[in-house]
Amino acid sequence: MDADEDYRCRNSRAIEGGESALPSSLLFGAGLLGNLLALFLLGQQRLRRGRPPRVSAFYLLVSGLAVTDLLGKCLLSPMVLVAYARNRSLSELWPGGGEPGRLCQLFAFLMAFFGLAPTLLLLAMALECWLSLGHPYFYQRHLRRRRRAAALLAPAAAAALGALFCALPLLGFGATVQYCPGTWCFIRMAGGSAPARGYSVLYASLLGALGLAIGLCNLASMRSLYRMARRSHRRSVPTAGVATGRAPAAPRMEELDHLVLLALMTVLFTVCSVPLIVRAYVGAFAADFDEKADLTALRFLSVNSIVDPWVFIIFRTSVFRMFLHRFCRRLNSKKAVTPRLL
Repeated sequence: MDADEDYRCRNSRAIEGGESALPSSLLFGAGLLGNLLALFLLGQQRLRRGRPPRVSAFYLLVSGLAVTDLLGKCLLSPMVLVAYARNRSLSELWPGGGEPGRLCQLFAFLMAFFGLAPTLLLLAMALECWLSLGHPYFYQRHLRRRRRAAALLAPAAAAALGALFCALPLLGFGATVQYCPGTWCFIRMAGGSAPARGYSVLYASLLGALGLAIGLCNLASMRSLYRMARRSHRRSVPTAGVATGRAPAAPRMEELDHLVLLALMTVLFTVCSVPLIVRAYVGAFAADFDEKADLTALRFLSVNSIVDPWVFIIFRTSVFRMFLHRFCRRLNSKKAVTPRLL
């Protein structure tokens, strides 16, 4: 391969000039604060009534997602800040072990792992929501009594599967490379050998497949919730709608809360992962060394773990929840009043 047709900072020993540590520091602070606040709110929710209530599987999975995002920030961001402080690239901070150095390989593994593991947890959350709404009998009979064990097993399974898949470049299937300005290392997304290109496409395809599965589960849950609302409306119109003049209550607000939160996190995941998926496919088939586009895709992927907890924090605020519940009650009231007018 021509030396000009490769990543510019692949062998850099120092950080490229003109780069500041301030953006990385702000992102690290925002991610750390957001995940700690999210875990605090989850703890407060559990202890609100004096004694710990029975925790739901969804609660445990959201807690596992917050812990995973927090761990990712605490492991990755300090490496970047140390590189800026010493003005040395990641490959130069801990060389050896072949190109691009041990620290760069570790950073790439952690970056890939913490991009994949939260997605697996989101899929577990989506499946739990879909089963509880769409197949309540199966859920109550087979999963509800074991939900705590299943919810605790899900993060462990996600970690094991993610670690196994992301370790493949260390075993020779796939390759890692250092990206500009020398503070990012990740899977090689352009050029290289056939196994390297194949692994980048496989990683991107796995992210896309997981995102599609999460979206399908969310759509199925929304359909089940809509059917529940219609059945509740039909049963309550002759009594609540005509005799008392009051609208029937909105069905199962807890499930609605879970579904809305999951939908918001899914949209966020999609926005943050699509640039990486696109760059992996473009680089594999066209050898497009557009480092600015690659760096943008990596930053989008890392932002997901920062914004996730803030979405949860905003969702848990009383103002947002009150608006959501009022909107659902008003929508349900219109459905109840319409048959009387006709």
